[in-house]
Amino acid sequence: MNRFDGKVAVITGGAGVLCSAIAVGLAREQAKIVLLDIDEKRAQETLSRVRAAGSDGLFIKTSVLSRDELNDAARRTVDEFGHIDFLVNGAGGNHPKATTSAEVPFFDLPEDAIRFTFDLNFMGTFLTSQAFGKVLAEQKNGAIVNIASMNAIRPLTRIPAYSAAKAAVANFTQWLAVHMAQEYSPNIRVNAIAPGFFLTAQNRFLLKDDNDDLTSRGRQIIDHTPTGRFGTPEDLIGTVNWLLSDEAKFVNGIIVPIDGGFSAYSGV
Repeated sequence: MNRFDGKVAVITGGAGVLCSAIAVGLAREQAKIVLLDIDEKRAQETLSRVRAAGSDGLFIKTSVLSRDELNDAARRTVDEFGHIDFLVNGAGGNHPKATTSAEVPFFDLPEDAIRFTFDLNFMGTFLTSQAFGKVLAEQKNGAIVNIASMNAIRPLTRIPAYSAAKAAVANFTQWLAVHMAQEYSPNIRVNAIAPGFFLTAQNRFLLKDDNDDLTSRGRQIIDHTPTGRFGTPEDLIGTVNWLLSDEAKFVNGIIVPIDGGFSAYSGV
């Protein structure tokens, strides 16, 4: 399918495991991909995969916590392609020091790790939506997909900052969907996906041990996931492509779980 031929998709955290797969999935549908990340090496690797998938794009080294860098990236994208159609707010993750443990109780979690986690996930989404949402508002069309988490709906033990930040992303998604449609154009839509358990660099230490065996937490998760596995990055592609496409043009302000049934299972 070439349903995104001529479209331009901006993806933050584009060098990450999940967002690089999303980038390739959009490239297969012929979207031009603009990768925003601070990891130049991995972003260039992703861009090579985008080209191998049959499309093209560019990488702009950008911190999602810098308003100036985001505004510059938006200007460069418009200068290069003339417009922006899609924004995927994928930059995020947890910080190991923002995680409770037997050695570090909740009361001793360091402030800098909590602020890092909250800012990366929520402020990174907020500031990016300002910079690129302004372009969509001027165009009076476009679609945004934020990456929330199942933690936003049902907070998990041990990761309070990450859960709170993703809950903020989910709430902001609904707020922004209403704001953009009412204040600028009903042709601008904002939705989110809520991935369940996917193995990433940030959470692997919680789910697998040094021998690549499941930790007790990892085993609990698999036992409570009806599909019996962790998600793979490719599991996100279909839902993201649908939310960005005209097939979902009457879908606005929702958070779609992608969790293998984890949230549906009561444990009994």
